[in-house]
Amino acid sequence: MKKQLLAVAVLSAMGTTSALAQDDAKPFTLEGGLGFIFTSGNTETTSINASLEGHQELEKWSNDYTVEGLYKKETVTDDDTGEDVERTSAQKFFASGQGNYKLENPDYRLFGFASYEDDRFSSYNYQSTVAAGWNQKVWQNDTTSLEYSIGPGYSWAETQEDVEQNSFIVRASGAFEWLISDTAKFSQTVSTEVGDENTKSRAESALTATISGNLSMKLSVKLDHNSRVNEGVEKLDTATAVTLVYSFF
Repeated sequence: MKKQLLAVAVLSAMGTTSALAQDDAKPFTLEGGLGFIFTSGNTETTSINASLEGHQELEKWSNDYTVEGLYKKETVTDDDTGEDVERTSAQKFFASGQGNYKLENPDYRLFGFASYEDDRFSSYNYQSTVAAGWNQKVWQNDTTSLEYSIGPGYSWAETQEDVEQNSFIVRASGAFEWLISDTAKFSQTVSTEVGDENTKSRAESALTATISGNLSMKLSVKLDHNSRVNEGVEKLDTATAVTLVYSFF
């Protein structure tokens, strides 16, 4: 029940950030990504990854929202019975929201951040974070932009053994974007949450190219690292994906 409440709290915080920043003077953008992999024959697998990314640029607020999901099922041969059995080999959900309140100089902001992750095949039943602090847009021109955030926060986590790992953290993140041409862009995001119990880091490198109109293709590499995991569990998860992305707004 606790992890469901944390997930609802994060999604509510994302909605609250938007509600606090209502201003129709600036646009809202939303992109949805979807990727499938199906294999048959000697190996049968089904893999689905989906995402929603929103950005809201208002007079006094700059808000970002992310929802991601990954699911993978495969058919394997049971060593004892020799029969084919289906098993789930990946099941992950992640959501985050960050609101940046612009000061007199709009490149200087105060941020609030919340996230929730449920990864069935990690060492944790769930991991959740809230943080607040300083955000700054270092530069933005016609082709590139760079910004960073840093501030204190608090994390909640529960291991697969139902042991709680809650601690104060320091969160730092950065985002870089390069418009290579009218139809292609490169983006890089990175974040780390340093705490007494665990240091959790995420990074994504992505190249997006427009196919036609609002439809694009995205090649991405994601890294997800935890410094403290159970024995036999890798500290670093990587995911390389090719997805179709549709821009709704």
